[in-house]
Amino acid sequence: MSNRIFYTKPSITALETEYAADAAANGWGARCYDYIIRFERDFATYLGSSHAIATSSCTGAMHMGLSALGVGADDEVILADTNWVATVAPIVHLGAKPVLVDVLPDTWCIDPLAVERAITPRTKAIIATHIYGNLCDMDALMDISRRTGIPVIEDAAEAIGSVWHGRRAGSIGVFGTFSFHGTKTLTTGEGGMFVTSDAALYERVLTLSNHGRARGQTKQFWPDDIGFKYKMSNIQAAIGCAQLERIEDLVARKRDILASYMVRLSALNGISMNPEYTGTINGAWMPTAVFHPATGITREMLQDAFNAANIDARVFFHPLSSLSMFEDRPENVNAWSIPERAINLPSYHDMSEADINRVADVLIAIARGQQNGDSRIRQSA
Repeated sequence: MSNRIFYTKPSITALETEYAADAAANGWGARCYDYIIRFERDFATYLGSSHAIATSSCTGAMHMGLSALGVGADDEVILADTNWVATVAPIVHLGAKPVLVDVLPDTWCIDPLAVERAITPRTKAIIATHIYGNLCDMDALMDISRRTGIPVIEDAAEAIGSVWHGRRAGSIGVFGTFSFHGTKTLTTGEGGMFVTSDAALYERVLTLSNHGRARGQTKQFWPDDIGFKYKMSNIQAAIGCAQLERIEDLVARKRDILASYMVRLSALNGISMNPEYTGTINGAWMPTAVFHPATGITREMLQDAFNAANIDARVFFHPLSSLSMFEDRPENVNAWSIPERAINLPSYHDMSEADINRVADVLIAIARGQQNGDSRIRQSA
């Protein structure tokens, strides 16, 4: 197993260790929030947003943001059927109804036309998930928001480093959320961030994040509302501060890995990967290969081939509507079809070119084997 290629692992250097050790040794008492305050400030600056609140997870950030917008019973929230369950869970927890719509075939992100068709008088919010670093069509979504008054929220859990026409993913909607899970480009082990440039919304979420205690409240231990406990620890924030100092290099390496895969796989027909259109930058968190239906290549074939090669590879997210807790929506044809012929590729920062070639060779072999098989079938027919 020593030569196994893992799909992801964090990039941790002496800087992260130094900051974490300092927080562990000295970050108590009056200094218990030092790294948290620094991480929030520097992350907001990096993103180009006015405010940031460090959280224990991206899910917690989404939960508080939706709650601050007043999402509750009988409300509807529109989101892509292609999503991890963490995005939809806060909607359900708040008693609202998730409305699952299809994604675009090229970006695998929410289809703005499907969003528009799904709007009803009960629609309270639209969530734009930038899947695997790919970007939603924020111009189209923000136009819908302007015409309808429905806020657009950015689930940028997987999109640090992605840029939509000069604006960083997560900074465009009414609020954005980020994940710093150990698999992410920037990690704190576990953790997340809520970001916004809406001062009133920031104050509301800040209150909710501190057990409902308002910042201006002078009474000690006096909550003004029922809030949440989604705080990040000072030690986690210390690691985040170090990672943020290295963010340009971390994103650049992710982009280099995606580019290397694309070059290596460029000779194959019937395969597509994370797109990057004019005016955008793809943060390339998770390089993903999607095969055209005509190739006959399936998820199971890909999993078997990678397992045989001693390589970790993740399956593409199953459509949320295929899960037992939701009603099937097979009319979301892209969300249902793409996962059946796609695979996430390893992309940790210290992958070597030999590692990348080894992963690519698996895809090349299965694609050519399938093509040769099809050719023999056609000849025998």
